[in-house]
Amino acid sequence: MPHARNEKVDTLLDKEFKVLDHGFVRLVDYMGSDAAIVQAARVSYGEGTKQVSEDRALIRYLMRQGHTSPFEMVEFKFHVKLPVFVARQWIRHRTASVNEYSGRYSVMKEEFYIPEAKDIRFQSTVNKQGRAEEEVPDELKRRFIDFLKKTHAASYEEYQRLIDEGLARELARIGLPLSLYTEWYWKIDLHNLFHFLRLRMDPHAQQEIRQYANIMADMVKVVCPIAYEAFMDYSLNALSFSGPELKVLKESLSDLSLTKEELVKRGLSRREAEEFLEKLEKLSDL
Repeated sequence: MPHARNEKVDTLLDKEFKVLDHGFVRLVDYMGSDAAIVQAARVSYGEGTKQVSEDRALIRYLMRQGHTSPFEMVEFKFHVKLPVFVARQWIRHRTASVNEYSGRYSVMKEEFYIPEAKDIRFQSTVNKQGRAEEEVPDELKRRFIDFLKKTHAASYEEYQRLIDEGLARELARIGLPLSLYTEWYWKIDLHNLFHFLRLRMDPHAQQEIRQYANIMADMVKVVCPIAYEAFMDYSLNALSFSGPELKVLKESLSDLSLTKEELVKRGLSRREAEEFLEKLEKLSDL
């Protein structure tokens, strides 16, 4: 199969999509498409699958059933500029190849993240990792932003002075704050990128990293529109239930006697309707 290119995607290559105040995401390169996922799956399932499944139906089946390896046939390489504190969250996704700007070899740029005033909130009392919906008073916002600006200016001035006096760059950099911007190249396959997006597009993820994830999701949607649609339907906008939760559902649902035809009328494909009825049967056996 020849190397597939997508003219619509190619127009996105090397284009900077701004994120936050100084950050960006660039799609540097990509390999594969929905067709690559289908091709890999049909190698696994055999020629007979091609005659009974359309591409969209096959991709959606793979996503529903958790068959991940065909999605690994598609790869993305991004160039990302982001604050260090976002990078530290991001790097938790260890299933990518990363090469970051080095503060040992190069002088760090004087670029720091300052949040918009509307995004400065109180600590959430429900989520220990997040911020509340309520905005803080304007006076506190001004104090915080002023604190950041003064800290940034003072720390970078001293950093530059130490470098000018010959101190090793790898030592001088350690006094710089987490708001400093860094850059990296980040290469990942589609399966693991979907996992990243599922976690980082979630409303509970920190707002700053969500902005990067949303931009990248828009790019994935152009490269692999069918796979992205399946991801939205069966992963991002789906729920899973534990065994105890399913028992509660069983006790709460009074009527599980649905037919395949009724489910198809409600928007499911015939294959999805069959799978749903199988789940209901398992639920009734609990």
